[in-house]
Amino acid sequence: MAKPLIIKNGFVIDPLNKINGEKLDIGIKDGKIVDVSSIKDAKIIDASGMVVMPGGVDLHSHISGAKVNVGRIMRPEDHRKDIVKKGALTHSGVGYSVPSTFITGYRYSKMGWTTVFEPATPPLKARHTHEEFNDMPNIDKASFPVFGNNWFVLDYVRDGDIDGLAGFIAWMLWATKGFAVKLVNPGGVENWKWGKNVQNIDDMVFHWEVSPKQIIISLLEANEKLGLPHTIHVHGTGLGHPGCINLTREIFDAVKGRGVGRKVNMHFTHLQFNAYAGTGWKDFASGAAEIVDYLDKNPHITFDVGQVIYGDTTTMTGDGPWEFNLQHLGSTMPWGQKPGMKWVNGDVEAECGSGVVPYIFSRQVFVNAIQWAMGLELMLLIKNPWQCFMTTDHPNGGPFYFYPKVIAWLMSKPYRDAELEKSHKMATERTTLKDITRELTLEEICILTRAGGAKALGMTDYGKGHLGIGADGDVAIYNLGLEEKDPVKIEKAFTAAAYTIKDGEVLVKDGEIIKTVDGKVFWVNVKVSDDLQAKVMEDLEKKWYKYYSVNLANYPVQDEYLKQSAPITIQANL
Repeated sequence: MAKPLIIKNGFVIDPLNKINGEKLDIGIKDGKIVDVSSIKDAKIIDASGMVVMPGGVDLHSHISGAKVNVGRIMRPEDHRKDIVKKGALTHSGVGYSVPSTFITGYRYSKMGWTTVFEPATPPLKARHTHEEFNDMPNIDKASFPVFGNNWFVLDYVRDGDIDGLAGFIAWMLWATKGFAVKLVNPGGVENWKWGKNVQNIDDMVFHWEVSPKQIIISLLEANEKLGLPHTIHVHGTGLGHPGCINLTREIFDAVKGRGVGRKVNMHFTHLQFNAYAGTGWKDFASGAAEIVDYLDKNPHITFDVGQVIYGDTTTMTGDGPWEFNLQHLGSTMPWGQKPGMKWVNGDVEAECGSGVVPYIFSRQVFVNAIQWAMGLELMLLIKNPWQCFMTTDHPNGGPFYFYPKVIAWLMSKPYRDAELEKSHKMATERTTLKDITRELTLEEICILTRAGGAKALGMTDYGKGHLGIGADGDVAIYNLGLEEKDPVKIEKAFTAAAYTIKDGEVLVKDGEIIKTVDGKVFWVNVKVSDDLQAKVMEDLEKKWYKYYSVNLANYPVQDEYLKQSAPITIQANL
């Protein structure tokens, strides 16, 4: 264990503990935050004139797993422009939009992020996700198995068996060593196996005759019965299509009032991609202001943004039908990419699907310019920053390591206005960005990038997102004054943390890796009654060999696949 550590004289920003810029000392011993007075002999870090925050928490970033690896394999041209040489302490690797495993860990660590959640793991391929986690240093990780098109889930929904569904979720989280319930275009991906989709949340899933609305509500109710730390994590219907804001609002209305014991009952992911107004591409426009007005009045939803970054990236999602559409849009629309661009469609038996398509977000393409502005609108217009979390939906909107630039845009109106001026005029005409004068504070940035996400994930009780006594010793120190307004200095500071400290060990100094460690892997181990567990196992054994080509005994991920397993045990009242 590292020697005790005291961080002295820093300006501490810790929103969960209502500390905003106070000059305080932070003590870390045995990997945890402790009272400074309890430390006798310690290493001292002088953080005078610097900002001290909890380590960054990214609740939605596609960093690991089968589709991520497909993105790496299909794009050698992506890697050639971003080759990272081996260092004295670090592995070589590649980027750009889909960095290799080691590079992913290094780049998050250099920015001051210490915890990252992979938000879409096909359960059948969970081993792959964990194998890549093992090669991703300096960050804690967790994964969200996908449920919204799983055949067992559809059976339970059709039968109205919410207790059985809850028992199945508990088994699946154990089997995959997963953390939360993820839905991707519920019902639509199952229909895609027949070349179709769902057009609205009341459309029917072939052969089961259940709707996306029923799937969402059933999984939400099961999730709440289990008392999982995080709400259901939803990729909505109609993503990417003009007018999809209407479907998004219908989903929000459908789950309203269905929470049990907590105000928030759904996390809606990469909202920028699901908040489009208009009836077609000709009148495509931002619906950000409209959807934020709804959210300001309805606190039962949290969301992350999916901020677009101009440039080349690799889109990847479990929403197979959308990726098919994107590949065709990119090739055929007036603003499209090169004809015949790459496309991969994936299908995971009885569970889910996926798609991977390269894409270029261009300032001079009016749709892309509006998308870029919309992400900023969402973060700048929302009144309650605890509802909103900064992501790029890495790599869909762009690589995660552009977060410092996004922070600079949020904190400086002149900086984002300069980018707006370079963008297609429709970004000015069809969004409200030019009229927004708000500049976010460091406290608000801390909420958007660490405290808020940790709270939404239910991880504050497990040491994340704050600097209170007993929290994990995960700290980011930035060479930045409290009143700094220069966007160039802001971007530089968040690009290269002065110090990144993980479990009390200094991993980064002045933006350079000085030590590597294996991070923990969090997963939720839900205990249900013996009767419910027996019922679920009976259901599995009865149907398994009709649904799968693998043996049931070979399906669960063994404990040995996790280098540092960190189970969160919950006793459900079922």
